[in-house]
Amino acid sequence: MSEAARGDVLEAQIDQWRGFVRRRRAIAPSDVEEMEDHLREQIADLGANGLDHEEAFLVAVKRMGDLDEVSREFAREHSHRLWKQLVLVPEADDGAGGPSRWRELGVLLAFAVGAGLAVKLLFTTVDDEFAQVRNLAFTVLPFLAGWFAWKRGVTWWVCAAVAAVAAVPALAVNLYPFEATPGPFPAPGMTDVLAITHAPVILGLLVGVLHAGGNWRSHDRRMDFVRFVGELTMYLALLALGSMVLVGLTFGVLALVDVDLEPFFEGWLLPFGVPGALLVAAWLVEAKKSVVENIAPVLTRVFTPLALLMLVADLVALLVNGPLTTVDRGLLILMDAVLVLVLFLLLYSISARDPLAPPNVFDWLQLALVAAALAVDAVALTAMLTRIAEFGFTANKTAALGLNLVLLVHLVWSAWLMLGFVRGHRPFAAVERWQTTYLPVYAAWAGLVVLVFPPVFGFV
Repeated sequence: MSEAARGDVLEAQIDQWRGFVRRRRAIAPSDVEEMEDHLREQIADLGANGLDHEEAFLVAVKRMGDLDEVSREFAREHSHRLWKQLVLVPEADDGAGGPSRWRELGVLLAFAVGAGLAVKLLFTTVDDEFAQVRNLAFTVLPFLAGWFAWKRGVTWWVCAAVAAVAAVPALAVNLYPFEATPGPFPAPGMTDVLAITHAPVILGLLVGVLHAGGNWRSHDRRMDFVRFVGELTMYLALLALGSMVLVGLTFGVLALVDVDLEPFFEGWLLPFGVPGALLVAAWLVEAKKSVVENIAPVLTRVFTPLALLMLVADLVALLVNGPLTTVDRGLLILMDAVLVLVLFLLLYSISARDPLAPPNVFDWLQLALVAAALAVDAVALTAMLTRIAEFGFTANKTAALGLNLVLLVHLVWSAWLMLGFVRGHRPFAAVERWQTTYLPVYAAWAGLVVLVFPPVFGFV
């Protein structure tokens, strides 16, 4: 293995160690960088004495005596390597942190109640339904961002910078003179819909800045945010399903005694329950990471082959649907949604994978998934260009075309890097780093759709 390849493996090992350290409640995020510097110094000293990169890394972690519990957990997850012999230490009591966990939960519940009150205020003071929908994300996500700012101890100037950036799309969606679709039942115009659907992408990535403690340049912290989003989606789905069953049973029981629960449901349960579920799910992800990390690889292995079959079916549907000019616009929109879903699955699979594990059959399956997504994207892109050439540009066609191009670049380079990995030509860290490097592109594209598209297309 070349010196550059050994260096990449070492960086992947340090990234993985950093992730384990940062997940410990007893270690403040501000201390992680200092500890990493100390670890790197230890590795350099051991390397100067003749140890190779892997040996130096293992011994350096062992020497960091203040991290016994972290080392034990790291050893448990990687017992197939030398961790069990080199760094496995006796179990430690986890008595510390109990009160802090309750304090954290109390702060979280305070933010959840605040989000519910804000949503309730929005729906009671704003009569325009379009305005309510436009501002829903701007009403809820700041409370999630505030909780992360408190939890990570983010500096005030980082919070101020994030708030200033978030204010730009907030002002745009509220001050732009969007035109409603004419008719007996007015509906939002296309640029209005595009702004409503793309603004939460900007806000979500800004929440990621605070989730990373302000250190958004760190690839490892960006990947942690990707992992957080995937796990948050899992918990939200579980909470939603459980809530639907509970509310449905409650409605049924009270209906038998002629009690109408609908006013309470619309007036109080929805405004407080939905944002509350979001923040509680975020707290669960942060508090139960070890459990979710055991579930995540299983889920990715279940859904990756299913997604591959779905993409193959979609590709066949596009190819047999006749000339590309006759492909239904709704089908193309659905194809975009499918590609975004596949992208989320790819990111989540990469975030859940052990970067030090050698290539296996599942990695080839993921490569096939990306290849199928590229084929679907190419066909959909060709259909969109054909329709634009025949019917001209509109806001939604341009947005769909731009999204397909953004996805195309992401998927092409991901496929190239994954091919190199499964063939043993490059480390998995290169595949992982590309995903986090490309994230700001989605923020830039969403900002373009929210801020530039409405005036360019006449706010229609």
